[in-house]
Amino acid sequence: MNMRLEDREAIRDVITAYAHAIDRRRWDIMGNLFHDDAEFAFGTLVGDWKSFVDQARAVIDPCLATQHQLGQIMFSFDGDTCHTETYMTAMHTIPPGHPLPEIFPPKDTIYSAVIAGRYIDVFEKRANSNGAEWKIAKRTGIYDWREFRLVEGTDMSELGEESCGRHDDTDPSTAAAARWRGN
Repeated sequence: MNMRLEDREAIRDVITAYAHAIDRRRWDIMGNLFHDDAEFAFGTLVGDWKSFVDQARAVIDPCLATQHQLGQIMFSFDGDTCHTETYMTAMHTIPPGHPLPEIFPPKDTIYSAVIAGRYIDVFEKRANSNGAEWKIAKRTGIYDWREFRLVEGTDMSELGEESCGRHDDTDPSTAAAARWRGN
């Protein structure tokens, strides 16, 4: 039983690192989360994990801010394969003129796009130079609901730079993410 707890925590770490990588725009982390032959599908974003990263960057990089909140996770182990379901809520601050109107409808003002859904993953534990690691072999994203809200207070300049998250290595989370970045 103890080994399964370690496996669950290793898988949970991958899921958490994925949310961090998206929100902090640390795209270099993704190669540590997916097996080389992993598949990805979430709405219009479909393909292998490398093409997913390119597609996700086109969606996420123009956003002013994003935050992915993870909820409950179910695990179903079958040897070195584990099927998971992770609930998530993703908040996006969308600027006017976002380049992908098919994903974020055009508006003349900054607005918030909230997406609630689930990651349905197949994890596989495979041998590699580090021994054996759990990584995503297949991810399917499911929308449960979404909404677009006009919001106030999105200009964070009055808070001071030291109080705000950043999308580079000056973000205070850099040390926490070092393991995933190979640092």
